[in-house]
Amino acid sequence: MLFLYVVLLLSCAVLLVAGVLEQRRHYASLEQIPVRVLVNGIRGKSSITRLCAGALRGGGLVTVGKTTGTAARFIHPDATEEPVYRKFGLANVVEQIGIVRRAATYRPDALVIECMAVMPALQEINQEKLIRSTIGVLCNVREDHLAEMGPTLDDVARSLCRSMPVGGICVTAEKDRLHILQEEADKRDCRLVAVDPEAVTDEELRGFSWFTFKENVAIALAVADLLGVDRATAMKGMWEAPPDPGVLSVERYVTGEGKKLRFANVFAANDPESTLMNVQQLEQLGAIRRPLSVVINCRPDRVERNGQMGAIVPDLDPDTVFLIGHPTKSARDGIPASWRGNVVDLGGDRRDPHELTREMLAALGPDSSMVAVGNIHGQGELFLECLAELPLDESEDAPLLAPDGTEADTGTMAVARPPEPEPYSWVAPLDSPAQHGGHDHQTHQTYPGQWAHVGYETLDQDAAQGGWGYDGGYGSHGGAGHGSPQGAPTAALPPVPDDPPGHTPSPYDRGPHEPLPHEPLPHLPHDRAPHDRPHRDDAPHVPGQRARRAEDPDHPYDSLRKPL
Repeated sequence: MLFLYVVLLLSCAVLLVAGVLEQRRHYASLEQIPVRVLVNGIRGKSSITRLCAGALRGGGLVTVGKTTGTAARFIHPDATEEPVYRKFGLANVVEQIGIVRRAATYRPDALVIECMAVMPALQEINQEKLIRSTIGVLCNVREDHLAEMGPTLDDVARSLCRSMPVGGICVTAEKDRLHILQEEADKRDCRLVAVDPEAVTDEELRGFSWFTFKENVAIALAVADLLGVDRATAMKGMWEAPPDPGVLSVERYVTGEGKKLRFANVFAANDPESTLMNVQQLEQLGAIRRPLSVVINCRPDRVERNGQMGAIVPDLDPDTVFLIGHPTKSARDGIPASWRGNVVDLGGDRRDPHELTREMLAALGPDSSMVAVGNIHGQGELFLECLAELPLDESEDAPLLAPDGTEADTGTMAVARPPEPEPYSWVAPLDSPAQHGGHDHQTHQTYPGQWAHVGYETLDQDAAQGGWGYDGGYGSHGGAGHGSPQGAPTAALPPVPDDPPGHTPSPYDRGPHEPLPHEPLPHLPHDRAPHDRPHRDDAPHVPGQRARRAEDPDHPYDSLRKPL
């Protein structure tokens, strides 16, 4: 018996030593990344992560990114990316340790990483132990994960605030519960920066080839400004950033019977408020038309969400509601009684997806639109795969009306081909970081004292909200250096105006059928190793030593360089 006790004590001692060594190694990796941006919130985290990373890359900062949304991706400094491998397909916050370690091998200037924790305690651990961010992003507070963070939206807001950096900076686009965020920020000695979405112009959004929102762009611009990247440079970097696989997209298909279908994938916005906002935006842009059908995908572990999607059916005002997945009763019970005559129940988790798709297409008119809402997993994924097998509709439509009432130009919008099972054909293989091109540092102007150090700042505050962009989907994204094909136009949008100052024409400013240029990004030289880049100051070069710009004690970025 004594022998067993000795073995137990030795095992515990070994585990304790291993844990201490692992923590020291992880903290050493964090210290090699001067700026760490942790993106948290309810909706739009993946898109904001990509926008922030693109803006910083555009400013010449070596930036690594990692998203967690529809498909987890590790984004290299040259904007190539690869899927994040998960054992047994299960997500775990511990994977952030490996992500940080791999990111540190690039010796980057910044890491932009999406928060993958939901439980309040795990969110705090993710911030305090795993990422220790210097800049936090809390994009919004929406009605989601109420079982873990609720039951009220105020509770959700306080739970999300656990990811705020102590003594750091937090950027947010939330308005309704801004006072709660300010209270929590004060407790953590964190400076809260509130952005105004209306500061982002429609002309700037027209540079995107995919739908995005002004709130997301405004947050990325604020993060870039904190790190000394000017607005024009940040916007150019965001325009060139590849979109997330779950980005809002609209596809045009032709069925076997010759019917025309406009299909909007709104699965990524799986809370009622975001779903309504996305569908209304698509209608305002003319990307979808009436008659309109709605597909609600149900999941057994999201029964409450299924009912919430059913409850917004009157606001969507569809002609037909298709219920798929399991259990559909949860969504059907949420639909008001006056609308249940429009419901077609095609539920069942074992139902053949091709048969299900044929039944839905048979019930449609000759020229209609369909919106998929709820959650993508399960029958939703299979349904998308079946739709992707349909031929594209490349016929010309009658002119649509732009949001301002003018006639829209159908040739100004690049829209995606249907998503493939693996959306990024140009994803880099799992190689060592040295095989990926690095970034040149560019001299950039800082603005000492630009941000006031009292309370929170509101940037050009306006009560209006919203925003719109173009839908190109991830399938047709062909930013410079990516080399993916450009899709055919599928919907009409307002004409693109003259380029704003500092805007270098992007591939999406070309005609819908003009070939894309295959040229590397100007800040991604392919003849240098990732760390062999020019210095940004006049200090003599020391082999193996990183280049550093001059410290400015008045600039908020410099205060973040203090040792942890």
